[in-house]
Amino acid sequence: MKILIGNQIRRLRFESGEMTQQELARRSGCTRQTINAIEAAKYGPSLELAFKIAEVFGVGIEEVFQYDDYFKSEW
Repeated sequence: MKILIGNQIRRLRFESGEMTQQELARRSGCTRQTINAIEAAKYGPSLELAFKIAEVFGVGIEEVFQYDDYFKSEW
């Protein structure tokens, strides 16, 4: 099943002084592998982790994560 949630993590990391995946993971309380999987849209974060990631960047959750509109028509 394809993950339906897109994200802007890579862009936000680079806009934040080229923050590494490891640094984002440390600051959001997960592993680098989890950040890598979320960034590559292979894994959808829990709601709690999504809010923590947004908090690290100082933005709203909707700026980091977006629901993929393509799949809405199939429901």
